[in-house]
Amino acid sequence: MLNFDTNGTIEKREVVAAMVKPNPQMSLSNEEFSKLEKRAMDEIISPQNGNPKFVSWDSESDPSNPLNWPEGRKWFVTILTSFGGLITLMSGPMLAPALGAIGKDLEISAADATMTMSIYVLAFAFGPMILAPCSEVWGRRPIWILGSAWYVLWNTVCGFSNSKDLLIIGRLLSGLGASAEFAVSGPIAADIWRAKDRGKSMAVRSFFPLLGPALGPIVGGVMTETTSWRWLFWVLSILDTAVLLLFIISLPETHTPTLLSRKAASLRKSTNENYCTPEDITSPTLIHRLQVGLLRPLRLLVLEPVIYLTAFLQAYQFGILYIVHSTFATLWIDRYEQPTAASGLHYLAIVVGCMIGAIGGGWATDRIWAILKKEHGGRTKPENRVPILLPGIIMLPVGLLWYGWAAQAQMHWIVPDIGIAIFGCGYMVGGTTISAYVVDAFLSHTASAGAASMFPRNIFAFGFPIFGPSLYAKLDYGFGNTLLAGIAIVVGFPATYVLWRFGEQLRAGGKGIEQN
Repeated sequence: MLNFDTNGTIEKREVVAAMVKPNPQMSLSNEEFSKLEKRAMDEIISPQNGNPKFVSWDSESDPSNPLNWPEGRKWFVTILTSFGGLITLMSGPMLAPALGAIGKDLEISAADATMTMSIYVLAFAFGPMILAPCSEVWGRRPIWILGSAWYVLWNTVCGFSNSKDLLIIGRLLSGLGASAEFAVSGPIAADIWRAKDRGKSMAVRSFFPLLGPALGPIVGGVMTETTSWRWLFWVLSILDTAVLLLFIISLPETHTPTLLSRKAASLRKSTNENYCTPEDITSPTLIHRLQVGLLRPLRLLVLEPVIYLTAFLQAYQFGILYIVHSTFATLWIDRYEQPTAASGLHYLAIVVGCMIGAIGGGWATDRIWAILKKEHGGRTKPENRVPILLPGIIMLPVGLLWYGWAAQAQMHWIVPDIGIAIFGCGYMVGGTTISAYVVDAFLSHTASAGAASMFPRNIFAFGFPIFGPSLYAKLDYGFGNTLLAGIAIVVGFPATYVLWRFGEQLRAGGKGIEQN
């Protein structure tokens, strides 16, 4: 328990404890804690630092702490950021039904037209690696606002494009801006929700963005048949501008180190005393913070075993999701001979599956967390999230097999739709669980950890749709999905077991946070 004085400052050793053990779910041995404590004390108690007074919240119930916000405000923020992610993720597959029209108007090949869609997803891999750690230096709010404004600018330019080069450049740059919203929304949710509510909050935060790839082709199909493909970009820019204005008006900063640093600066100005935060001591200059922060996602991806394990699992599942999104409309148009608008409506099956997975998975995650916490006398750890990963790992290949063989046999349209809904439910349950696990495991660096885990995922989302059509052309839907489902089983079950059985040891041996 930290002892606060009237200025919200705390004693040096208590600050050191907060520094070296910022994650209440992380367990360290006494020897490990002592070693980290000594290193932190050497940094803090030094001649050049004088006698600093460390700033914290005024009390454990300080309303300035985002964790203590009213629940209604938390849900508003969660849904608003989630809706921003929905709009930007719709921008990717929304072009799928319009690729023919784009190719005809700009006189470009089918491959070049497809590139205008996939280059946007590729930007999602690299943008968060820079923007997410920047949010740990300057805070979540400015990164989200600047990224959203950048997206609106270049997405609007795409609507005016009259050449292949301008459209591809516009898509790449708009994707970089959109990646800020996508990268920061998860950390914002982690900033304001406590561990006991993380399952349902992560489910809601993930739900709307994951609907983007499903709703995009529906809207794109209808708009392509009724108006110009250029309006696809302009409508999304209008919607995101509305979300951006709401964000500017209603959302304050949520990043705790940024808020405490501002509080320390205010106290230094008003009292002329050396108020600071632990981050001000360990990273005294902006250049140093950026050097450390920009390298952190890469360090986490390379040196943290649980990051590259969860990242690869998410990457494969996300790659399959994008194969489904990029080929689903073709199934209904070519094999079932349905019009473009009708083919887009089948994406509602994925929406239904994701909705069931979000509601059920989020509730179950928090429920299992509470049960395991009670069984272990109040002690918690990130691995308490893992049990709910198993149903997702099972449903995903089951849905793929159901959908693939029903499509190959050209059964009634409702049968493959049921299969794809099961797939969507499994993906949502697994994705929500992994996101909650990564947040719990790296609570002090949620943005960087999220960026590291998303990097392979977006690379796979860029590459998998390229071979998706040839996969189904050679193996058809039944054997093609059997191959994808088999790999999902080979990857998913061992990864789940390793996280549950050895996750704590893997986290203890990770080197990604050390020296940051």
